[in-house]
Amino acid sequence: MGKDDHNMDNAARGAAGTTADSVAAAARKAGRRGPPPVHLWNPPFCGDLDMRIARDGTWFYLGTPIGRKPLVKLFSSVLKREGDSYFLVTPVEKVGITVDDAPFVAIDFRIEGEGRAQRVIFTTQVDDEVTAGPENPIRVTRDPETGEPAPYVMIRAGMEALIDRKSFYRLVEIGTEAETGGVEQFGIWSDGVFFPFIPAAELV
Repeated sequence: MGKDDHNMDNAARGAAGTTADSVAAAARKAGRRGPPPVHLWNPPFCGDLDMRIARDGTWFYLGTPIGRKPLVKLFSSVLKREGDSYFLVTPVEKVGITVDDAPFVAIDFRIEGEGRAQRVIFTTQVDDEVTAGPENPIRVTRDPETGEPAPYVMIRAGMEALIDRKSFYRLVEIGTEAETGGVEQFGIWSDGVFFPFIPAAELV
């Protein structure tokens, strides 16, 4: 058994009154019929699991990275956000996990169309694909001290992806200016919506 397989087995062991393998089994079962209907599940809380999603999108269990992407994708398919907290859920149980920033990372994108009609289609580290638009907006926050931008795109059910640096630089390269709320902004169009990144007056 390789190290990644060993990590996978570790990640399938339980804690706090439930087990990660039961969560994975439920995800597999539901996944055979399409995406698990996580939004319909409201099971009782069974405690916290020592599982964490780092800012770069890496999943950890007991402090060790989960090296098997299929397992990470499986867990991500039953991820649910409630307020500022994140859980892995099945129809019968719910366990809390830690998310350092956003639960997903947008690692790439492609453009379809041109001008205001163009569509920016993002891909995450777990192979989700979403088109930025009215239902999946892009937002950019800025560090109050350094001014460094942190861009995000909505993926599903209130859960966002941090747009990685290389992808954001590519977005900036194809960005344009438009008026938003009476202020000229620099940003990008996608699916008929303009998403501002920064006031155009601050461009250098």
